[in-house]
Amino acid sequence: MAQLGVRRHLISGLPSRTQSHGYIWRKLVRCIYSKTGIWEDEYNASTRQEVEAYWKEKIHKYNESLAYKPQDNKEKYYVLSMFPYPSGKLHMGHVRVYTISDAVAHFHRMNGKQVLHPIGWDAFGLPAENAAIERGLHADEWTYSNIDYMRKQLKDLSMCFNWEREVTTCSPDYYRWTQYLFVKMFKAGLAYQKEALVNWDPVDQTVLANEQVDENGCSWRSGAKVEKRLLKQWFLKQQHYNKALVESLEDLPDWPSGVKGMQAAWIGDCDGCTVNFKLQINLGDSSFILPIHTPTPELIYGAAYIVLAPYHTLLSKTEFMQCLSEEVRNRIQKLDKTTQDIDLGICAVHPLTNQLLPIYVSNSPSIFNEDETHIECRLGIPSASKELAEFAVHHGIDFVPVLVGEEDLDSDVLINSKQFSGLARNKGRVAVLDYVKDNNSLGEAWTSPRQHDWLVSRQRYWGTPLPIIHCEKCKAVPVPESDLPVILPKLKSVSGKGISPLLQATDWLNVKCPQCGGDAKRETDTMDTFVDSAWYFLRYTDPHNETEPFVKDKADSLMPVDMYVGGQEHALLHLLYARFFNHFIHDQKMVSHKEPFKRLLVQGLVKGQSYKVASTGQYLAPHQVDFSDDEPVAKETGEKLIVQWEKMSKSKHNGVNPEELLAKYGTDAVRIAVLKNVPPRQDMLWDEQDLEGDWIPNVWKLVSRFIKLRNELGNTNKQTQDVERQEDEIKIKCNETINMITESYQSRNTTLNLVINNLIGLANRLAKASDHIIKSSTTYERALCSLVIMVAPFAPHVTSEMWKGIAGVSNHAAADFDLEKDVLEQQWPQAIESDLLPLIIKVNNNNIGKIPVPLQHRQNQDTLQDLVMKSAIGREHLNNVQIRKVIYNPSAKFKGSTAALINFVLETNKQKVKKKSSE
Repeated sequence: MAQLGVRRHLISGLPSRTQSHGYIWRKLVRCIYSKTGIWEDEYNASTRQEVEAYWKEKIHKYNESLAYKPQDNKEKYYVLSMFPYPSGKLHMGHVRVYTISDAVAHFHRMNGKQVLHPIGWDAFGLPAENAAIERGLHADEWTYSNIDYMRKQLKDLSMCFNWEREVTTCSPDYYRWTQYLFVKMFKAGLAYQKEALVNWDPVDQTVLANEQVDENGCSWRSGAKVEKRLLKQWFLKQQHYNKALVESLEDLPDWPSGVKGMQAAWIGDCDGCTVNFKLQINLGDSSFILPIHTPTPELIYGAAYIVLAPYHTLLSKTEFMQCLSEEVRNRIQKLDKTTQDIDLGICAVHPLTNQLLPIYVSNSPSIFNEDETHIECRLGIPSASKELAEFAVHHGIDFVPVLVGEEDLDSDVLINSKQFSGLARNKGRVAVLDYVKDNNSLGEAWTSPRQHDWLVSRQRYWGTPLPIIHCEKCKAVPVPESDLPVILPKLKSVSGKGISPLLQATDWLNVKCPQCGGDAKRETDTMDTFVDSAWYFLRYTDPHNETEPFVKDKADSLMPVDMYVGGQEHALLHLLYARFFNHFIHDQKMVSHKEPFKRLLVQGLVKGQSYKVASTGQYLAPHQVDFSDDEPVAKETGEKLIVQWEKMSKSKHNGVNPEELLAKYGTDAVRIAVLKNVPPRQDMLWDEQDLEGDWIPNVWKLVSRFIKLRNELGNTNKQTQDVERQEDEIKIKCNETINMITESYQSRNTTLNLVINNLIGLANRLAKASDHIIKSSTTYERALCSLVIMVAPFAPHVTSEMWKGIAGVSNHAAADFDLEKDVLEQQWPQAIESDLLPLIIKVNNNNIGKIPVPLQHRQNQDTLQDLVMKSAIGREHLNNVQIRKVIYNPSAKFKGSTAALINFVLETNKQKVKKKSSE
């Protein structure tokens, strides 16, 4: 075979894009055009391997060139996927979430924006510590080796991350600033230590926040049944921000309503307040403060008594119980057997009236509803409810009414309430809450009974050390900012059991007090890893700053995050903590934006099919299952199995190794498969057959045909009626596709599955084009180039090779693209202004197709009706029928574009109308 018109012009050893290249059909040679200048017509496994091997390195270098450099003339776009925990290897959930953010990043970069798309590692935590203990390694060795491996995996997926901004939370140059922010909270009165009844995970041997215990009372990570223990713990005063966190949900229109509703419900109604009552008991040299939430703060002057729930923390404190009589202690021990109220024989001082309020313990359902286990204490205000009044009367407790009226918030009036007397109840509520807010010692205003402060200390090793020094004289003292970071010492061994491992590091533990210079000890608890991830999105804005967490101007230029992508399992905890931190940082004048995430895309799970033995609950691997009959059974026993879709897990044998899929099908195919069939927000039921039906070879065939025909001699440009019709249809289809895809990227749900479906539709239409159209049509070339560009965010390797081939043809008709640049550097295609309008045709409200019509006839129904009747669609569906009426809409919406619509209503239903789905 002769090679037609080949001229080899080498730039860096490769043929120039703008030089023409010949075309030759070679069935035996498997060497790609980018290397040889000869196009390979068939896209098979061998071609795919060569393409990806060649372009992977090129794309890596391109990604390295994407280092974010602020440009005043460009709009910023900050797309962020939740950074991974370095567990060892990527799973399919990782592949899905990072492919989503990668496609979005490419889209906005191609639309001329300066895109920040960073990545890092949520590297502290129990799993790394436990894995290291099991393997006899140090936690940092295990963690950093995993990071190295997973970084390589992400690069093998050709993700366009800003690697120059990579952060790792277990690195001192990161956790120094986590400690810095904790110290700021401490100085602001938002970090404190107290003894508390906490959730103890007996397997992981650590404390869990309430949010980390599931509805069955089990640990969110280990699955163990959680126990209650009394320990001294560190808390962050999240209650201080609860009302602001609820109210500012209204400022997040691009968040899913379900997530906002979940957060609002978790925090609860923040119209109450927490009041501090001093107990009248002798606990050595310290007084005991009992904080109590009341949902009716306007009635606070009517408080007459206090009731503790049987599970209240005080009842687990030895020093408190010793202040009670033996008789009372015995009665408390029998509370689980009988319903009773117990007078503890002690009182608390009302902070506003100095009145002594008796304290009771009760398990009465009229006081503590079984659905309100989050409420440990009730302030007895008889004016607030019938039940509280009856309790006071039953026990002979004196009280004064503080409300008169008809139980209406607007007309009821406060009495016996000092300066608040005479106010309507609604106004009195606001006035009391403002008074408490202005007098911090009284308590906390605008709080919820549901959401408590965030417990952040953990009795484990692998975490950020709490920057606190304990001195007998000065008590808890923050480490000076100049002494940060407090480096996590390297221990010889960690057992993972019992008390804090850092107690072993005696040289590290014993220090001098920063205030008085006396002997002191460091805090040995480490922070909850949710603290590390509560601000990492801000560090990305200035990751190499050695003097502060970030420069405000840099953060303000990039924040808020324009799109945040992550798993639905983090829709509550992580997002709530991150918002809390950002609100605090905003109040510290460190950032201008109160809310960190403008738009939220919550990704569904990737699920695999599992096979469970019904009698034992044992999960079987697929090779242990007999699929020969209609219903799968266990091979060994023949027992029927419970077959269901569940989150992929090693223990359930339903996971998929991404590396095996990449080796078998290629990176591009896997990237497309994880997005193709369902919207990102929905759970994905993984089926490897989705990879078998890969449509990329079809696009390759379009490019092969284009290269072959454009390089043939004797190209002509004869405009016939058929050529004009095809060009009109291609132009309309291309415009529809561009508009629909652009709208899908920009929609709140970011429906990338629809993007891929529309790309398939455009490819199918181009496949119908005649050879004559392909040889000479500007419209066809523009549509093919647009298709390849729009596929590139999902399949960067194969489209890079396709673009190289398109750029090298002899005869170009379109001048819309920069053929000297690679496909990922192209501008996003724009719909071309057209003098044609798609006319959607319906019969009896059923879509039967569409035809292109001149835009100038848009307002002329008669002309358009005549065009329809003469078209092939009209001849097929509207001959020999009686039309009762015609309904015409000149401004209908169709696939993101403006269209006209005409609906023929037939006289009878005898004529059978064939439905035809539109392309």
